[in-house]
Amino acid sequence: MKKDSLAGMVMSLGVITVIAGALLGIVNYYTADAIENAAQQAKVDALALILPEFDNAPIAEAKDIAVEGDTLLLYPATREGIPVGCAVECIAHDGFSGDISLMFGFTADGTVCGYKVLSHSETPGLGAKMDEWFRDMTGRRSVIGITPGKSDVRVFKDGGEIDGITAATITSRAFLGALNHCYKAYESYYTNK
Repeated sequence: MKKDSLAGMVMSLGVITVIAGALLGIVNYYTADAIENAAQQAKVDALALILPEFDNAPIAEAKDIAVEGDTLLLYPATREGIPVGCAVECIAHDGFSGDISLMFGFTADGTVCGYKVLSHSETPGLGAKMDEWFRDMTGRRSVIGITPGKSDVRVFKDGGEIDGITAATITSRAFLGALNHCYKAYESYYTNK
């Protein structure tokens, strides 16, 4: 290989890298706000879905709650100034395929009134079933209507009261662990109010 051709290849690669980097920067600049707005809208939609009816702006009133070394985001919900519940957002780091971003809704008395899986990379057809599995009233699947402080919110296989997703026990443990973690944030918020 000639010295001139090596220098030419390095120069070509450098130019291509600079152009590609500039293009990525331009695309990021023009799409960052749209991506942020979409993420914010997804949270607004999730809050409306998983909380009792409210008339405040939970996102504007969000609070950081420290729980066992993690900081969870809590969204208080009120109606005519009276607390009706809250939503707690967390990330379960122990999913089968990585992080699972979740939001759980609680009534003012601590009962789970809904949840939303915000993002995950769990196996399609197995762990990905968590979005519907834990709402299903079949057997002991549903977490809706339970109060984690009064129920053993663990997989039945581990001595708990909830049926885990068939062939996705790791995902089920991560989901239920996150629910318990979020409930601790709920308790901390209502205890310190």
